[in-house]
Amino acid sequence: MISLVNQTITIEELQSLCSWIQTNPRLTKYELNDEFEKKWSEWLGRKHSIFVNSGSSANLAAFYAIKLSGRLKNNKVILPTVSWATTVSPAIQLGLDPILCDCNLNNLGLDLEHLEELIDKHNPSLIVAVNVLGFANNYDRISQICRDRDILLLEDSCESIGTVAYGKKTGCFGDVSTFSFFYGHHMSTIEGGMVCTDDDDLANLIRSIRSHGWDRDLTESVSGELKKKYSIDEFNSPYTFYYPGFNVRCTEIQAFLGISQLRNIDHTIQKRCDNFALYEKLLGHISFLSLESHSLVSNFCYPIIHEKSQKICNSLFKEEIAHRPLIAGSISKQPFWTDRYGYQSLKNGDKVHEYGFYVPNNHQILPSEIEFICDTINREVT
Repeated sequence: MISLVNQTITIEELQSLCSWIQTNPRLTKYELNDEFEKKWSEWLGRKHSIFVNSGSSANLAAFYAIKLSGRLKNNKVILPTVSWATTVSPAIQLGLDPILCDCNLNNLGLDLEHLEELIDKHNPSLIVAVNVLGFANNYDRISQICRDRDILLLEDSCESIGTVAYGKKTGCFGDVSTFSFFYGHHMSTIEGGMVCTDDDDLANLIRSIRSHGWDRDLTESVSGELKKKYSIDEFNSPYTFYYPGFNVRCTEIQAFLGISQLRNIDHTIQKRCDNFALYEKLLGHISFLSLESHSLVSNFCYPIIHEKSQKICNSLFKEEIAHRPLIAGSISKQPFWTDRYGYQSLKNGDKVHEYGFYVPNNHQILPSEIEFICDTINREVT
């Protein structure tokens, strides 16, 4: 069996974790969380990073902080139809007006023509871009649109740790960006995610709403301003709640693993990049991708969109090669969307939903296994 994903946490890391736990450290959120956030910010190149308990929580906290900030000129938000449920769900949960944008078939990101049509029609406050499977959106154009039209950009890079495009790592384009450290992703903290921003005010909001909405994680200056505004004394300050928050904190165990995983992340990224290059070499004749803006593709899994997808998938199943639908297909076809907004036809998203799937790429897969996967696929398409 060729697995779709593989564990990134090694036996040595688990042994090191067990040894550390035996020193009887504090295990709830503490100093290791701060250390991991600092190291992640340094690696990524962003000012603030806030560690949370999943990539889904990262998206929820990012949406919520943007809403609480008062920067939305209206409730309209454009979201990609090829994405994950919990990239879209926060818009619904927080009472925003979600509008789906079709994908393109070059990098699976937002289709620029459809995006501009939607902007002209709806004048949204927020655009959400997902870097699907490690492929960056067309940020040269999207970033310019956001600047010109006064639109905030939320960048979901949960599947795209380490990709470099337009001279920057993914996760450095949005006003806020999110990452996931789930099992089988580029790195793992068992469960975990990160919210990143260069904006001091948004960072303060995210830190507070991560932990109940309380005062304790605010910067000293912001805490001082709020205490003065609401006449809060020092005794009551740690138990004062300025926002209706969540509890999406991480443990020190997860931070310990995150710090350890970060030491090997560049090696893992390069392995995924090399694997992607081999796939492109062997399947280039059916590849739809066009990634000239990318100088490094930290591919999550290799996508295929083909009219013979059912036949190909049957052969992959017989050969015990793991595969699955391309993300979740099109959100426009998912029950949680159709129950609320009805069925919506989006040309490229429909194609992804009907014919799209992906095959394994991870740091442990062997070149010979990739060759076997490609041979299996090529037998059905030639």
